Amino acid sequence: MNAGPMGTVGWRHPDARNDFLSAAYYTETARLLEAAKFDMVFVPDSLAVPRSLGGRFDPAVQYGSGSPRLDPVPVLSLMAGATTRIGLAATTSTGYNEPYNVARSYATLDHLTAGRAGWNVVTSFQDAEAQNFGHDALPPREQRYARAEEFLEATAQLWDSWSDEAIVQDKTTGQFGRPDQVRAVDFKGRYVSTQGPLGVPRPPQGYPVIVQAGASPSGRDFAARWADVIFCSHESIESAVEFYADVKALAVKYGRNPDHLKILPAAAVVVGDSVQDAQARHHAFEDLVEPEAGLSRLAYHINVDLTQYDLDGPLPDLEVAGVMGHYREVLEHARKNDLTIRQLGKWYGARTEGYLVGSAADIADGMQEWIERGAADGFMVVATHVPAAFEDFATKVVPELQRRGLFRTEYEGATLRENLGIPRPERDEWKNRAKSALEAQENR
Repeated sequence: MNAGPMGTVGWRHPDARNDFLSAAYYTETARLLEAAKFDMVFVPDSLAVPRSLGGRFDPAVQYGSGSPRLDPVPVLSLMAGATTRIGLAATTSTGYNEPYNVARSYATLDHLTAGRAGWNVVTSFQDAEAQNFGHDALPPREQRYARAEEFLEATAQLWDSWSDEAIVQDKTTGQFGRPDQVRAVDFKGRYVSTQGPLGVPRPPQGYPVIVQAGASPSGRDFAARWADVIFCSHESIESAVEFYADVKALAVKYGRNPDHLKILPAAAVVVGDSVQDAQARHHAFEDLVEPEAGLSRLAYHINVDLTQYDLDGPLPDLEVAGVMGHYREVLEHARKNDLTIRQLGKWYGARTEGYLVGSAADIADGMQEWIERGAADGFMVVATHVPAAFEDFATKVVPELQRRGLFRTEYEGATLRENLGIPRPERDEWKNRAKSALEAQENR
């Protein structure tokens, strides 16, 4: 779930709420999703108002493309108080934070929610983010992932600096904790350092659920070693099958059980009483999109100023883009449909990832096909507008999925890991991840 106006023009939809700066917007949406038995609510984030189109933030402000973003951790805290079972995940960048404060925030959230926290690990993808923290541009992709490797190892060591048995609280003897069960970290890397121990005991889940969305070779490699959940986006089921097989094989290569890595493609679902009704709803949504609004959103995602190219010409081949998964998806669609950059803007502003437009049965058919063909373990349902699109999915599609035995009717466990079917990591699991990272570097 996005933490604000959805996509580019979701805020313009007649059924969209306009109080995204209120607590009720988030708490009521979280309750809705929990009643539908969703695994988790996800709040994305970025650390800048996009300046990718023409070097100006004007389009982002005018059209609401990628802006504004509330700090997601307080948002999750609000949702936590309004729910009891649904997982709560948010984006936090390894580029412009430090391991100690991130480890502390997510360990705290995991304790206060009895094990429902998740962290979407990103390396940042906009130069505007770098510029908000005193740098002219983002570091190269390989350097960003090298920092992320160190960041994850340091963060995991901080979570493991307390054993599960460290707290005693024996009022008779006066012993609060066992010093021999708490240790310093003393992590010193090229990019990050921390002394430890963490000021928060080990989280209920061991580590909060780690989410990642990298589609580049570096991103896939990173996710195969560290992630519990992968968010991805595909223009076709064929590209989704390739991605799924590749990442699962990488997980096996690094000694992991591939079933413990859940791959969730984005699905911007438009559901109607029939295919024709759903298509009419989607066309009405598309009519709200101005081409510049979609281009602003696209430029933001790929971190490329598209105004330097002929907008009535084709999208060029790019060796480097901010979010490579989005760029490859867009390039695939553009070539398949012979679209200009300007036409892509219109499409991108209202795109429905995964082609899930139709009746409840049609949506369930599509999701079932993706799962059965090895393209997905589940889906990241993206609402075109909040809360009505989530309400439609919850009241129409969820019962159909439940009828087919494809979705739960009750939560299976108490923690997010239990509900996802992902085991709790033992203390010092980070050593296995760090070892596989070193082997990956040696094999390059």
